[in-house]
Amino acid sequence: MNRLRGFLLSLYGLKLVKVCSFVLFHQRYSTTKYFVLHSKYSDIRRNYEQWEMKREEMELSPALQFQNWLEDAIAAEDTEPTAMSLATVDASGQPTQRVVLLKDVSDAGISFFTNYNSSKGLQMGHNPKVSANFFWPLLERQVRWEGRVSKLSAEASDNYFASRPRESRIGAWASPQSRAIGGDDMLMERFRKFEQQFRGKEVPRPPHWGGYLIVPHKVEFWQGRPNRMHQRFVYTLQPDGEWDLMQVAP
Repeated sequence: MNRLRGFLLSLYGLKLVKVCSFVLFHQRYSTTKYFVLHSKYSDIRRNYEQWEMKREEMELSPALQFQNWLEDAIAAEDTEPTAMSLATVDASGQPTQRVVLLKDVSDAGISFFTNYNSSKGLQMGHNPKVSANFFWPLLERQVRWEGRVSKLSAEASDNYFASRPRESRIGAWASPQSRAIGGDDMLMERFRKFEQQFRGKEVPRPPHWGGYLIVPHKVEFWQGRPNRMHQRFVYTLQPDGEWDLMQVAP
């Protein structure tokens, strides 16, 4: 009986230590959200089962395969089918992401336009290695591009800028992108200033605004599948300029 009592007391002591440790840990980290006991988000998931990829049906180049999937996303009326999350890295090595819009795709790569003096523009000037990810939830698909970025020619930037709505062209002059401002009133005051400046005139492309081309060395196509057995096919650029295609585990 004494042995049993001692054993139970030791278990009680061990349990008490664990409870005290939990309380101390929770008090220390709960304010910074490091510790989550029960998350209302943890059970949010869906089982992907609409489509299946077949290796023999995939194109020889990632650009052609991407164009096929992009057309599927447009036909399915997926929300913002040309939207991509662009990841860059600053001088300290800190990654940064934001959503931008694809404007063209070719064998050379994918292109988009922005302010050269924005955070992303400065980061790409420091480190041209970037990644861009497309997600089409209605089709349960993702595509990730990895490569190096370079500026498009002035002619290409001029041609695209001229195709934008006039208000968007004025906005490119008015917005000191990524810089601190005194509020919306200040921004609108700048907009009205340039609106007046270009009244009755063509709005030229600002010298700080233009296009970029992501030249890829790797492009991954992801198709959601049941039970998290997703399909992933990766195109990798070879030294001879050809693309190698392989499947990797989800």
